[in-house]
Amino acid sequence: MPETVITERQLISDCQSGSRKAQKELYERFAGKMMGVCLRYCKDKETAKDLLHDGFLKIFSHIDDFEGKGSFEGWIRRIMVNTALEYIRKQADEGYSLDIEEAYSLTNGDYGVLEKLEAEELIQLIQKLPEAYRMVFNLFVVEGYSHKEIAQAMSITESSSRVYLTRAKQLLQEMLAAIK
Repeated sequence: MPETVITERQLISDCQSGSRKAQKELYERFAGKMMGVCLRYCKDKETAKDLLHDGFLKIFSHIDDFEGKGSFEGWIRRIMVNTALEYIRKQADEGYSLDIEEAYSLTNGDYGVLEKLEAEELIQLIQKLPEAYRMVFNLFVVEGYSHKEIAQAMSITESSSRVYLTRAKQLLQEMLAAIK
């Protein structure tokens, strides 16, 4: 007997009712994509797996908060990003600071070479960035956050967010030059 495909709406409803089977189905549907999100925010797969599991625990405990506005996958993604941000804030032994002279020395370069990279290669390079640069790069470039939203999420100034993004792009450019 073929297995019935559960609609997203029914899956959400079943998860809200506490169905373990529905929770397993939800995890299986979204874990692969969300693992990719988690990998962008940390340096290793084990930490990414931890973030993934923590994120899904939050999803299951707050699924009643999903109001059906916007996409469900977008809601899940936002929880994963916030889980990663919380983790990084807890791990940060020192604040996000940048020498003002270094900030003034930053210039805009040609970053077109980034577009030619394979996704996996880019993820590996991004994982090598310093934590603050990696966070801002991911939040701005990948997740589409504004510098104002990034500043609020990371407790930094908007100008620091811009500087970190510029510096992240420069470091990626340097890493690419070293590879090619």
